[in-house]
Amino acid sequence: MIIGIPQEIKADEHRVSLTPDKVDLLIANGHKILLETNAGVGSGYPDNYYKQVGASIIPDAESLYSDAEMIVKVKEPMPGEFGYFRENQIIFTYLHLAPDRELTDSLISNKVIGVAYETIQNDDGFLPLLYPMSEIAGNVAPQIATRLLQNISGIPGKLLGGVPGTAPCNVIVIGGGTVGFHAAKMAKALGAHVSVFDINLTTLRNINSETRGNIDTIFSTPESLRISLETANVVICAVLIPGATAPKILTDEMIQAMPENSLIMDVAIDQGGSVEGIKSTTHQSPTYMNHGVMHYAVPNVPAIVAQTSSKSLSNATYPYVLKIANFGVEGSANQDNSLLKGVNTFRGYLTHPAVADSQGRKYVPLESVLVH
Repeated sequence: MIIGIPQEIKADEHRVSLTPDKVDLLIANGHKILLETNAGVGSGYPDNYYKQVGASIIPDAESLYSDAEMIVKVKEPMPGEFGYFRENQIIFTYLHLAPDRELTDSLISNKVIGVAYETIQNDDGFLPLLYPMSEIAGNVAPQIATRLLQNISGIPGKLLGGVPGTAPCNVIVIGGGTVGFHAAKMAKALGAHVSVFDINLTTLRNINSETRGNIDTIFSTPESLRISLETANVVICAVLIPGATAPKILTDEMIQAMPENSLIMDVAIDQGGSVEGIKSTTHQSPTYMNHGVMHYAVPNVPAIVAQTSSKSLSNATYPYVLKIANFGVEGSANQDNSLLKGVNTFRGYLTHPAVADSQGRKYVPLESVLVH
């Protein structure tokens, strides 16, 4: 199969979808790799690294999309790339379609096979291609918070962990999944007082056990959240429903009750965000103020550590890229139920129930249109 690796054009996106070592393996398995020039530079992999393992360097995205049977990306295609789509082409990336009707329309109208990293799901519920970036986003979020809480952000500076005689910051994490758990652990390691809110008691018990009770676990209700938000310095929103638009957990009324110059970080912004009225931001311009509260809503948090993220993502995606390259989407989905769940659009049909529900569209089960 001819596999194309385009340069990411989303704002402040420096990751690359496949690192040179994985390209080497794919070529060894008989596949051809096309790399758009400079696609790996932001992650520390110049073109010559890819040339050395046998990849062909392509000068522009249009030529790459024209020649490649499968496009392997990091982030969802931008509107400037929609014109390159063609029928039966496979696009394998984080699609995040639930809040993005325009991209969904383009994939369906061009009869593209859209396979989303974030909806590939094992039978036990594990999300193998979302996990590595969620892990990084969780670890990075409290580190970003330490910088945003400093005077350089134009607010009275606060040290996340405090010092003897001065209380640490109160950090609230909403959602105890991968992002939330790693964010809570990192914030605690930095010395903060940390509380995790979730509606799953098993999740809360596991966090309590893993952290030996050093992180508070609280069953999430509007009332329990409202009480804690009144003294919160940092709120990290990490709520996930695979493939679906994130539910709005933090209301405008709750935000108004938060302390002045506190910080909200909505890590669910790539699925629409879980904060009422939240607006997407970028690494270059990461925050804005609303009701006296700083809002951070960067949709590609792991891109700030692009080399680590690219290696981690490539490690996770490679087996799926190889399987699709060897057997096609139809063959792979027939033999791998987790990959079947990753197919969001297929030759003009919308084939993921959560995306269809979020957009009020007709859902067509992939099994009904696959060739067996």
